[in-house]
Amino acid sequence: SKKVRMAYLAIVGSHHINGVAALHSELLKTSVFPDFYRINRDMFTNVTNGVTPRRWISQANPSLTKLITDTLGGTVWLRDLSQLSELKVNVNDEEFCYKWRQSKNANKERLQEWLFNKMGIRVSTNALFDIQIKRIHEYKRQLLNILSVIWRYRLLKGMTDDERSDVVPRVVIFGGKAAPGYHIAKLVIKLINCVAKKVNDDPDLDDLLKVIFVPNYNVSLAEMLIPASDISQHISTAGTEASGTSNMKFVMNGGLLLGTLDGANVEIMEEIGKENLFIFGTLAEEVENQRRRVRDGGIQWDRRLLEVIQMLRDGVFGVFPEVHQLIDSFVHSDHYLLAVDWPSYLDAQALVDKTYKDEGKWTRMSILSAAGMGKFSSDRSIKEYAENIWGLEPCARPGPIAVDTYALGEQIMRNNPSVGRSNSLSPLDIMSPLSGDIALERLSPRDRQTVVSYSPASSPFF
Repeated sequence: SKKVRMAYLAIVGSHHINGVAALHSELLKTSVFPDFYRINRDMFTNVTNGVTPRRWISQANPSLTKLITDTLGGTVWLRDLSQLSELKVNVNDEEFCYKWRQSKNANKERLQEWLFNKMGIRVSTNALFDIQIKRIHEYKRQLLNILSVIWRYRLLKGMTDDERSDVVPRVVIFGGKAAPGYHIAKLVIKLINCVAKKVNDDPDLDDLLKVIFVPNYNVSLAEMLIPASDISQHISTAGTEASGTSNMKFVMNGGLLLGTLDGANVEIMEEIGKENLFIFGTLAEEVENQRRRVRDGGIQWDRRLLEVIQMLRDGVFGVFPEVHQLIDSFVHSDHYLLAVDWPSYLDAQALVDKTYKDEGKWTRMSILSAAGMGKFSSDRSIKEYAENIWGLEPCARPGPIAVDTYALGEQIMRNNPSVGRSNSLSPLDIMSPLSGDIALERLSPRDRQTVVSYSPASSPFF
C-alpha cells in the first residue's frame, strides 16, 4: 500500500527545520534527514526549547521566588533569567544555604500533605524525593526506573537493621499517561502500581522506600511535584528525546538531574557543569553499535537485572499474565538498551545516595544548578525564533503603566453603587502580580481611558 512520508512533506513545505535541542538538530542532519541536509543546508537550524520562569518558578514555587527576589533585589530576573547566575556568589553563604534548604523542605511538606489527603500515603520529608513525570513511553524508560526500584527493594529486604540504618530513605514518584493504544506503556503503569502496593504494604521497610504513581497527572500537579523534587530522572535512550522541557523546570527549581546525555540534558550539563548532575548511559553516537551487539548476542546481562526479572516471573509483585509480555519486550529485543545501560544506571543511583548524605555538597549542587539555568527561559527561545527563523522585529507593548489603584477602585465603586465597601476591588483584578502595573492591551477602550486618567502625569506613555 502507498504511504505518505509526513516528515518529508513537512520539510518540503517549510523554510526552516529545527530540532529543538542542539543534539537532536545535529542528528536530523546526520542521521534522520541527511539527504535533505545535503540539498539545502541553510534550512537546518537549532533553537533549543525553553520554559517560562513566570509559571515554573514564580507561580509554582513562591518560597523559592521570594528567596531569589530578596537576594537579587527585585523581580527583574523573571524577565531576564540570566540574572540567576548572580546567585552563585551565595553558594558558601551559610544563611542563604539554610534558606535554600528551607524552601525545598516547604515544597516537600506541601507534597507530603497532598499525598496523604488525596492518596492516603504517608511519606517522610527526610527522604530523598525522586520524581519521574512524563508521557509513558518505552524510549523514556520508566521501565528502567521501576526495575531499579525492584532491585533497591531486594537489597533492603536482605539487609540487617544496622545496614538499613545507613540507607538514604527514598520516595520514588511516577506520573504520566499512556496513549490509549499503547499496550506496553499501559503495562508499565500496571507494573509500577503492583510494585508500589508490594513495597508500601511491607512493614519491614517503614519509611526507607515508598513508590507512588500519581493519578491523572497534569500540568497543575506538575506545579506541585516539580518544586518538591530532590532528584528528577530524564533517562531516555540517547538520541531518542528531541529536547524535553521538564528537565529544565526541575533544575530551575533546585532539583538535581539524573539522566543520559540526550536532548536538552546535554546543554543543561554544559551550562551548570558536569559536576552538578548525575550522568550515565550509552552516548548517542554509540547507540547503533550497541543495538547491533544486542542483536548479535554480544551483551553480557548483569546478574542484578536477571534477579529482578526472575522476581517478576516468580510473581513477587503479583501474578498477572501480561508481565511476561512486558519482560519479553526488552529481553528478546532490547531496542532501548535497558540491559546495556543498567550497570551504569545503578552506579549513578548509588552516587546519588552517597551525595545526598552530604547536606552541604547537595545544597551547593542545587544552588549552582538553578543558577546556571538562565539559558532555558522561553524568552530566549522566542527571541531566537523571531530573529533567526521568522525575521521579526520587536514591537513595544503600549503598557504596562503605573496607576493609582486605590483611586481607580473608588471610581469603579462610584460607577457601580451595588458594589459595597466591603467588596473592594482586588488588586489582582486590575494589575500584574509581578510588577503591580496594568497592561493596556488587556483592557477595553473604555477601561483603558479610565486607567489612563489615573496614571501619573509623568508616565512616559502619555
